[in-house]
Amino acid sequence: MSAFSEVIEKSIEQLSGIGVGADEALLTAVAKGLGPSIYNQDSSLVAASDQEELDRVKTNFLIGKLGLPDGPELDAAIAETVASLKGINRKLRVVFYYLLVKKFGKESIYA
Repeated sequence: MSAFSEVIEKSIEQLSGIGVGADEALLTAVAKGLGPSIYNQDSSLVAASDQEELDRVKTNFLIGKLGLPDGPELDAAIAETVASLKGINRKLRVVFYYLLVKKFGKESIYA
C-alpha cells in the first residue's frame, strides 16, 4: 500500500470513529491539496490545543484556500471541529480540513 493510500485509510478510520461517513473523492482531493505535509509526523497533525496553530488553520486554510471572510463564524467552526474530534489525540490534518470543507459547503473548490 502506498503512503498516500495509508493516509486516506487512516483518515477514513478517524472519520468513521466519530460517526462521519467519508466522501472518499473529496477526502482524496483535500489530502492532495495538502501536498507532502501529510507525510510529515508533525505537519500531518493539527495541534488543537495550540492557539497559534488554530489561527494558522483559520488564516491559511479557511481564509486563504477556501476564500471565506474573516469573522467569528470561522473561530466557531474551528472550535466545533475540535469538539467533534475530542478524545482523538492525533487529529489528522486531512480529517480536520475535510470536516471544515464540509461544514462550509466548499466541496466545489476540490471538484
